Amino acid sequence: MIPLKSPKDLQMLRRSGRILSLVMRKVSGIVQPGITTADIDRLSEELILKQKARPAFKGYKGFPATACVSVNEEIVHGIPGPRVLLEGDIVSIDLGVNYQGYFSDAAITLPVGRIEQSRKKLIDTAKGALDIGVSLAWPGKNLGDISYGIQSFVEGRGFSVVRQFVGHGIGMALHEEPEVPNFGKAHCGPQLKSGMVLAIEPMINVGTWECRITDNGWTAVTSDGLSSAHFEHTVAITDKGPEILTR
Repeated sequence: MIPLKSPKDLQMLRRSGRILSLVMRKVSGIVQPGITTADIDRLSEELILKQKARPAFKGYKGFPATACVSVNEEIVHGIPGPRVLLEGDIVSIDLGVNYQGYFSDAAITLPVGRIEQSRKKLIDTAKGALDIGVSLAWPGKNLGDISYGIQSFVEGRGFSVVRQFVGHGIGMALHEEPEVPNFGKAHCGPQLKSGMVLAIEPMINVGTWECRITDNGWTAVTSDGLSSAHFEHTVAITDKGPEILTR
């Protein structure tokens, strides 16, 4: 069953989302050649705690860090560490906040210095796919409309959509019903209702959509070693349309 949020719940989720948005903006500002993925993680945790919130990912099912930091061919769940970001890399930062028991989740992919045009197109396409997914989150539509809209846009630009990882409901837990795939058929799946809150998160690849998990048991990488990009917002479905809580 897909939980519906009350007006009070939505007010608390807005606060959680505002904290995450603030943290994401500040963390994004330090991305440049020469920093490490651990630098991103340290700043993320520091900023979340400063806002009297808690990292949603740290310790979740054993994940060891505050931020998922995924570089180049890494799709998601990259574990921060000593890796130095280099000119031309792209880096995806995925963060979650727990504010008084209310969860928000967001991700962004950023260039590290100057990047190849093909990687810029990948990032632009992933961001555009998120925008399309959000625009379809209206009461009365079906979940498959979001999935189909994202897939059609991404594949129309020559990229592929990751199948193994999907978006999700969110609210009083980090992961709630329903799953939100980035591929599927229009007019299918549960009907969207006011009060639902979804984490919409297209993950797209330059080459094959297939991936594998590395030896650390967490990090997903593209099977062909080509680049991947990831964007995400926490979105409330309201009678007035989609409300991005992590803008």
